[in-house]
Formats: sequence, C-alpha cells, structure tokens
Amino acid sequence: MKKLIAFDMDGTLAESKQRIDDEMGALLARLTRLTTVAVISGGDWPQFEKQLVGALPADAVRENFMVMPTTGTKLFRFENDAWTRVYAELFSDTERARILDSLNKAVDEAGMRVAEPYGEQIEDRGSQITFSALGQQAPLAVKDKWDPDAAKRQALKALLHPMLPGFAINIGGSSSVDITREGVDKAYAIGKLADATGIDRGAMLFLGDAIFPGGNDYPVKAAGIDTVRVRDVEETKRVIEAVCAWLG
Repeated sequence: MKKLIAFDMDGTLAESKQRIDDEMGALLARLTRLTTVAVISGGDWPQFEKQLVGALPADAVRENFMVMPTTGTKLFRFENDAWTRVYAELFSDTERARILDSLNKAVDEAGMRVAEPYGEQIEDRGSQITFSALGQQAPLAVKDKWDPDAAKRQALKALLHPMLPGFAINIGGSSSVDITREGVDKAYAIGKLADATGIDRGAMLFLGDAIFPGGNDYPVKAAGIDTVRVRDVEETKRVIEAVCAWLG
C-alpha cells in the first residue's frame, strides 16, 4: 500500500503558474484524508501560496500535506496552525554571484535577452536561480509556442555546463531553465521526503507530466520510484480518483 503520493505541479496539478481549480482542490483534500501528499516544483514558496496552498479547501488535512519548492531544496509543512519552513538549502553569496554572472553571459551569447519581457527573466529563489526566457509573468499561450521541443533551452544549457561545474542545470516548465547545486533534481527531492517522513521509497507514488528521458520528472522514475505519467491536469484528476478509491 502506498503511504505517500507525490506530484509535479505545472502541467500536472494546474496549468503553468495557474491556480488549481476547485475540482483539483477537492480531490487533493480527499487524498489528504487517506494518506500523505507532497508536491515538488521548481517554483518558490510565494508561487506555492498563490497556486496551491491558498486554494486548498477547508476540509483538507493540511498536516498531511507537504510542499517542496525549488526542486526539493526547501520543505514546508503545516505545523501549529501555520505553514512552517522545515529547511532551506540556500546558496552562499559566492555561489549566487557565480551563477548570475555565468547565466547573464550565456543568455547574451545565446541571443535570449528580450527587450520587453513579461517581468524579470532571471529570478533568485534562494536555493535555485531560474531563467524564464520570456519573463516570469509570460502568458501560457506565448510560452507554449516559444520552445515546444526545448531545443533553445538545450542550447543554453550546453553553454552553461562548462561555465558552472558543480551545479545542476535543468529544463523546467515551458520556457525556463533552473540552476541548483549538483545532484538536485526531483529524485533528490524524493530522497529528502523519505528522510523527513520516514516513509520508504517503495511506499511512494509520483505523478508528473514530464516522465520521459530529458523531462524534469524523469529522474524520479530513473531512481526506481513507482510513477504515473499523465497527459494533462484532467488526466491527473482521474488518476487521483482511482488512487482514492484504491486507498479507501
């Protein structure tokens, strides 16, 4: 029997940077009454508050809900009637400066500087620095058309690799690149979940829309965790219904 169900966020629980809808909120609440639930995403805590945590219905068992911003380098739990940060593996000032300098150089070399982006292109999330090619607030329809095969971001990643030994460079979402310390991916986050909960990895199930070689959910499958690849948010809902019926 599975004791923890983990999810990717964008493309799995909600559209990119969009708030979960009422049906998804109700399904997640139902799941929290049956087991432990975790969500792993490259976004930072403010995005989780806006997109997910603030949309949970009143009957959700928040004590059974865990959120892992910035690909698991942060963990938040609901304790003493408040969301509490359990840990945050933040960059040092030296690491941060090195990443930002390298990223700015690579963006210019790749010709990805946008004259009028939808918000900032580069966001420092403390334990992760994210490059959003069109800006942090770019409309989903615009982002989806920009790099559908990830070729542009693969080119940027290739430029960054020799500049940033010791760091991980991962393609995320539909127009972004995330930079963390080496070894940080969603499999790393699963390991942190196992440490925090004491739940064996064999008792976990992970759902994501990018469980394919090169996808940012794939490391979970490669690490031997049971996974379900979903096409979109609607399919996630149907899988949650099936999991609730199975657990119930």
